[in-house]
Amino acid sequence: MATVIFFASIREDLGTNQMSVDIESGTRVSALINALATMNGPEWGAILKAENIKIAVNQELITSDIELNAQDEVAFFPPVTGG
Repeated sequence: MATVIFFASIREDLGTNQMSVDIESGTRVSALINALATMNGPEWGAILKAENIKIAVNQELITSDIELNAQDEVAFFPPVTGG
């Protein structure tokens, strides 16, 4: 089971901070997002595919649609603003 974690405004928008998802090794991040949208509704896909969303796998930011292992931790972060 992969652990999926949502931070800040994403957590608030989705109404949850964490969930476990049964995936097979080799599943791509994009397929995980599509599966979450299928399970929870199209608004999940819109939120998780939004521009500037940051994604980390096993606490390392990724910049491409990588393959996951079944036990990975995938975290979604909203865009960060500063001032």
